[in-house]
Amino acid sequence: MSYPYPLRDPTNEQVGIRRERVAPPVSLAGKSVALLDIGKARGNEFLDRLELRMREMGFAPVRYKKTTNTRVAPYELLQRIATEAHAVVIALSD
Repeated sequence: MSYPYPLRDPTNEQVGIRRERVAPPVSLAGKSVALLDIGKARGNEFLDRLELRMREMGFAPVRYKKTTNTRVAPYELLQRIATEAHAVVIALSD
C-alpha cells in the first residue's frame, strides 16, 4: 500500500538495534527485585500484595514508581533500576 505522505517512526531510531536477551536469574535468592509501579489504577495494590508475599519468602524487593502512566519512564529511573536490580516486576492493569 502506498501513502501520499511519508510515515515516521515515533521511536526515532534510524537503524534498529538488536540486543541480546539477558538470561533471567536461576533463583531470586540474594538478588534485588525491582517492583515498578507505572501509575495505572490499582497497580499499587498488586505490588503491595506481591511485596508482602516476597518479604514473607525472605526477599527484599525495592519499589520504584513512574511519575505518570501517560509518559515513558525517565531515563534516569530506568538506569537506576538497571544498575540496582537483578529482576523487575512491572505492575500493569486494565
